[in-house]
Amino acid sequence: MPKLSVKLKNWLLSAHIGFAALWTGTVLSMFLLSLRNTKATNADALYALNSAINLLDDYIVIPSAIGSVITATFLCWTTNYGFTKFYWVIAKWILTTGLVVFGTFWLFPWGNVAEDISAQEGLQAFDNPIYSFDARGVLTGTLIQVLFLVLIIGISVLKPWGRRPMKEKKQAIAD
Repeated sequence: MPKLSVKLKNWLLSAHIGFAALWTGTVLSMFLLSLRNTKATNADALYALNSAINLLDDYIVIPSAIGSVITATFLCWTTNYGFTKFYWVIAKWILTTGLVVFGTFWLFPWGNVAEDISAQEGLQAFDNPIYSFDARGVLTGTLIQVLFLVLIIGISVLKPWGRRPMKEKKQAIAD
């Protein structure tokens, strides 16, 4: 694929940063709602908090994570970053993949179960070990996601590890 012009690359990079910021801010909001959730004294408030967490996950986190991955893919494909030329790009891919897998297979289901139980049991949900596990999972999981997203953003800005040595090119040039 041909390389993007500087202007198009900047637009794509801006979209990527926007998706990452949206993902990070929303997961932080989910963490704060989860924290508030632990002190709910009203059944309707408990359900509303769990419902809001899932609403944010379904309509903001998932689309912004997908947008972030899609824009990152196009940035790697159409610029000099490449997919494996730089250690910092590889680190971001590994961390992002881990967050998407964790969110899909653990965090998302925990939130759904917590919402369902709080809808059915009200404040008695706090006595349900499944609810307690899942609600703690959402609280801890969102905190972990925020920390890793901030780490990924830091890696993007600092680019702490340089270019990988390209042995194939050096070998081809020597021959």
